[in-house]
Amino acid sequence: MSFEAMLNHKCDIYHVQKSRASPGYGLPGSPSFFYNDVPDIKDLQCHFCTKSGSRVIVQNAPQAEYQAQIKLILPIDTDVRLNDKIVDKESGYEYTADIPLRVQNHHLFVMIRRRTSQEAL
Repeated sequence: MSFEAMLNHKCDIYHVQKSRASPGYGLPGSPSFFYNDVPDIKDLQCHFCTKSGSRVIVQNAPQAEYQAQIKLILPIDTDVRLNDKIVDKESGYEYTADIPLRVQNHHLFVMIRRRTSQEAL
């Protein structure tokens, strides 16, 4: 089985953006983080590696929350960074990327996680 055949999922990647806007009145600006509406990388071939226990449904008021920590495998030339937003095209779930790791100069893997709300760390 070739590596390309293993990449059986698709995802979008949004790079985290930083802005520094002043609230006015001569006050200094504080940094704020956001994601653009348009993905920086669209329809990227990838593979979400999940194992039992990596996805959890937690019952909270007023609704249950989906939490997960998943390993994502990407082609070697992918521009993925810490705190990027990764969107699974199949499910629509949004994840936040940890530090990407280069494996034998062949491919990348990055741990991604989902919390109650999607936000930059």
